[in-house]
Amino acid sequence: MKIRILEFVDGASKAEGLTVIIDVFRAFSVACYAIDAGASRLIATAKVEDAFRLKGIYPGSLLVGERSERKIEGFDFGNSPTEIIQNDIRGKTIIHTTTAGTNGLVSAVNAEQVITGSFVNAGAVINYIKSINPKHVSLVAMGFRASESAEEDLLCAEMIEAGLTNKSKIPETRIAALKETSGKRFFVPENIGFAPPSDFFLCTMTDKFNFVLKAYMRSDGSINLVKIEV
Repeated sequence: MKIRILEFVDGASKAEGLTVIIDVFRAFSVACYAIDAGASRLIATAKVEDAFRLKGIYPGSLLVGERSERKIEGFDFGNSPTEIIQNDIRGKTIIHTTTAGTNGLVSAVNAEQVITGSFVNAGAVINYIKSINPKHVSLVAMGFRASESAEEDLLCAEMIEAGLTNKSKIPETRIAALKETSGKRFFVPENIGFAPPSDFFLCTMTDKFNFVLKAYMRSDGSINLVKIEV
C-alpha cells in the first residue's frame, strides 16, 4: 500500500486511489455529528449558490456551512458541531458547504473512491481502508481555509498513516496541544458566537464514531455523503 499525504484543493485534484479528504476543524467533524444526530441525507457542495438551489429541491432541508468561519447569511446553521448537537435534525436533509472540506470533495476527480476524515472517526477510516487494502491511498489535509497548512489536519493524516502502517499511535497529548496552536481561535472571546470552545473539544474526540462517510458524485456536481458502518 503506497500512502501519500497531500494538501489543499490542488492536493485533492491530484489524489489517486482511495482518497481521504481531511478537515478536522470543522467540516468533517460536523458531517459525522450530523449523521449521528439522525440526518437522513447529507449533500456537500462547493458553492453557496448550489446550496440554495438544492434547498429548493429538498423542502424542509437545512443549510449548514461557513465562509471565513462564520455562518452564511440565509443558512440555518454555521459549520459548528455544537450547533448540530443542540438542535433536532432527525430526518432532515443537510446541505453543507465550507471553504475547505467540501471543496476538497468535489475536487477529488481522479480518485477511485473518496471518504471523509477527522479525529472523530479516524479509527473507522483506518479499519475501512485496511478492509479494502488498496494499492494507493491519498490523505489530503485541506488546511485552514484551504490555503494554509493546518496542524490538526496534518496530524489526522499522520494518525491514519500510522494506523495503516502499524506505527506507534499518535499520543493524545499531541491532540490536546492543538488548543495552544491551531485550535486557539476557539478560545478567543470574540469568536464564541461562531466558533465556541465546545467545538474544539467535539472535534478532538478521537474515534467517537464507528463509521465512515463515503462520497458519491451527483449528476449536478455536488456530493452525496453516505454512512458506511465499519
